[in-house]
Amino acid sequence: MTAKPTPLPSAMEDAYVRILREELVPAMGCTEPIAVAYAAARCRQALGALPQRCLLSVSGNLIKNVKSVIVPNTGGLKGLEASVAAGAVAGDADAVLEVVSRITPDQYPDIADYLARHEIRVELADTDETFYLELTMWAGEHSARVVISGYHTNIVLLEKDGRPLFRSGDAGAQEGGLTDRSILSVADILTFADTVPLSRVADVLERQVAYNTAIADEGLSGQWGAQVGRTLMTQYDSSDLVLRAKAYAAAGSDARMSGCSLPVVIVSGSGNQGMTASLPVVVFARELNKGHEELLRALIVADLVTIHQKTGIGRLSAFCGAVSAGIGAAAGIAFLYGGRYEAVAHTVVNALAILSGMTCDGAKPSCAAKIAAAVDAGIFGLKLYLNGQQFYAGEGIVTKGVDKTIQNVGRMAREGMRETDREILRIMVGD
Repeated sequence: MTAKPTPLPSAMEDAYVRILREELVPAMGCTEPIAVAYAAARCRQALGALPQRCLLSVSGNLIKNVKSVIVPNTGGLKGLEASVAAGAVAGDADAVLEVVSRITPDQYPDIADYLARHEIRVELADTDETFYLELTMWAGEHSARVVISGYHTNIVLLEKDGRPLFRSGDAGAQEGGLTDRSILSVADILTFADTVPLSRVADVLERQVAYNTAIADEGLSGQWGAQVGRTLMTQYDSSDLVLRAKAYAAAGSDARMSGCSLPVVIVSGSGNQGMTASLPVVVFARELNKGHEELLRALIVADLVTIHQKTGIGRLSAFCGAVSAGIGAAAGIAFLYGGRYEAVAHTVVNALAILSGMTCDGAKPSCAAKIAAAVDAGIFGLKLYLNGQQFYAGEGIVTKGVDKTIQNVGRMAREGMRETDREILRIMVGD
């Protein structure tokens, strides 16, 4: 019997626990429009009155990710203006990324009426940051302004009538206040997954399973979006385990992108990534009759491998985040099968070699299909390893060592795809 590995040093274990707790948080709806609604609720709270007009300035990636998704609990409204209206009229600022969760159907007309009768102007911010929003509201002689920078809930400035109510350091893309993700490595992730007392993280992982399976079930039973999950289950062999894993993850996105009001637990600031990383692992664990502890430890691998990949890429980019999460899921599945460093490392590298070119053209119903493709590529990377095959250093962006290959992908996505990101935005806005 293989001896259990030595636990990570206590400071590193603590950091890994903090990373999971910082990342695995609930959100209702696509996180970019929800971040805008959160900003609006906080700004209206500071203003102390319903604003007569609003000015929203955002980075291009927010325009890209808000344009085509329905804001939950609004009666089917889409877009940045709708996000501002929902947050300002009926949002609960204290609920953070569940800011719209307490809106009731009888408030839908109020949101629509506000949207029709009040000026909400949107402009592209003059910034190199991928995640930036600045919202100013006016009511009578008073004004309020909020700035969120770097990630979805990172308020760096809140002021009323030009006087700061709150100001932080310029966190920007450095994600100030969060635990340093650069400490992550595949070897240490696996050690942590094998040795951490589950009492330290079980609650967030169990919430991830409960929330994400609930919305996937809704996606399969309801008529949401393009019904990618249901199409996979009805048009292919639904007894195939890989097919079911793909369909389950896609179904969650079907519902979420089309305004389902069920919350999800996110990873790397994204509900789609949170579902993609977790749901295939849940499907495989059920099929393989794995126990509760085995499932939770495999989810640790899936979540942290996803976060490790996203660290070098950034929260938003032209690189489709579903790729990182699908590969993270495959790493968790490899762990479920008893694989450790060699199996997980080869799975990740093989899958990155297959699918590292998928672009992000915003949040929308077709994300569900991209999720299915990402899960398929991840699991195929595992199957290549199980068949004794691999891609080798020097073949494209693959290099020696899984962490170095992850770094290469991060560099490609962060630096190499900047102009791709700009061109995608120009295409989307009709430039």
